[in-house]
Amino acid sequence: MEAYLFDWLNLLLRWLHVITAIAWIGSSFYFVWLDNSLTKPEDPELLQKGVGGELWAVHGGGFYNPQKYLLAPKTLPQNLHWFFWESYSTWLSGFALFSVLYLFNAGTFLVDKHVLDMTATTAVFAALAYLVAGWLVYDGICRVFGDKPGGDRVVGVLVTLYVIAAVWAACHVFSGRAAFLMTGASLATVMSANVLFWIIPGQRKMVASMRAGQSPDPIHGKRGKQRSVHNTYFTLPVIFAMLSNHYSMTYSAGNNWVVLLLIMFAGVLIRQFFVLKHKGIFNWKLPLAAVVILAGVAFWIVPKSLLQPAPAAIAAAPEAVSFTQVQQVVETRCIQCHSAKPTLMPEPGKGILLDSKEGILQHAQLIYQQAVVQKAMPLGNMTNITDDERGLLGKWFVQGAKGE
Repeated sequence: MEAYLFDWLNLLLRWLHVITAIAWIGSSFYFVWLDNSLTKPEDPELLQKGVGGELWAVHGGGFYNPQKYLLAPKTLPQNLHWFFWESYSTWLSGFALFSVLYLFNAGTFLVDKHVLDMTATTAVFAALAYLVAGWLVYDGICRVFGDKPGGDRVVGVLVTLYVIAAVWAACHVFSGRAAFLMTGASLATVMSANVLFWIIPGQRKMVASMRAGQSPDPIHGKRGKQRSVHNTYFTLPVIFAMLSNHYSMTYSAGNNWVVLLLIMFAGVLIRQFFVLKHKGIFNWKLPLAAVVILAGVAFWIVPKSLLQPAPAAIAAAPEAVSFTQVQQVVETRCIQCHSAKPTLMPEPGKGILLDSKEGILQHAQLIYQQAVVQKAMPLGNMTNITDDERGLLGKWFVQGAKGE
């Protein structure tokens, strides 16, 4: 019953996280597009009112005319819509999901003793410190250099260098799967903290100044805009980092930190293409470069077993592999996570059960792919499966994965 309830908690938190993330990313992308698509109004009345840009659009059978003021309207309306709960709810639901899946199962998901031998408690504190450090370093860079002449370029370079260092560190402290997720969570924390500590407070100060009959300080708008631009470039790398958990060929690859950096960079190039496209600039070199990078990564990390039909381990396995031999390996190395009552997890991994003949035969393809081809399972090789045992499983599958 506990595992069943845990499944529901996992499902509902993941669902909530996706819903709120769609709302946040959607509004963020919309305003970036809007800012880059506004044109200076020709109507003298609008110019007199202080409108610096406007846009006419049609959607859902209606016409819309959003307008942006150079600073603020002369008379501030009582009802203002604030965009912040989308950000906060995304981070809160994401952290809750991360806690349920990773922090409460740190020994299984955060720790890979082949990367760094540490206790589950140490891993939990390291993960939390990693999230906090990401924000402190990023915010420190923006505070020191953000307002200076040419500060945007300096901040961009320093933040890029920090991300490179952070990715390297994560992949040398946590398991590959966790390292990719932690990187995404770190950037997502920066994004939400930007909204919480800078964008929304700056807007509140501007509104308060106007209601008091004072001219708002334009520095708040400038800083908010700077942080908002950073957020839009973080978005696609964060989304990939979250999705990567389902694709072990990325986080299980050699030099996985380079893999993550290259794919994240491809995401930045794609985002830059759309940002420029909103301004009427079609730079096709950007998505083309992104495709080349992604194709290069895919070719670089292709499992050798796919290029060599008969790897040494499989070739060295007995000529005829019986199901009994396979079942013995599975019972020794796999059912700790893939049984009705697993001992290394609170619930069966991915809901896959290998504690019966039927379960092994049903998931023969997955066993071959995950344990033989990609060597992604067992997670962090916690059960110490050997290459000979992987070879035995591989030969059994090649021979037809028979149950006899």
